[in-house]
Amino acid sequence: MPVFDYRCSDCGTTYDVYHKVKEITEDVICTHCGSPKHKKLMSAATVTMGSKSESPSCTGPSCESGGGCCGACEMN
Repeated sequence: MPVFDYRCSDCGTTYDVYHKVKEITEDVICTHCGSPKHKKLMSAATVTMGSKSESPSCTGPSCESGGGCCGACEMN
């Protein structure tokens, strides 16, 4: 399911919304103040190549959970 980032036009909070296929504007409500006013943000795509076993050894919190290098090892 795709994740989209939004910024509330009223309070400035940034939040994520999961959409199945098509954006449904009724689903986009600020998680902080409940406002339906928002701006959709551009998100950078993340590409991972190879498997975890092929990556350099890092013990950072994100690396151990498989979420990509957290930068703790300065290998990124």
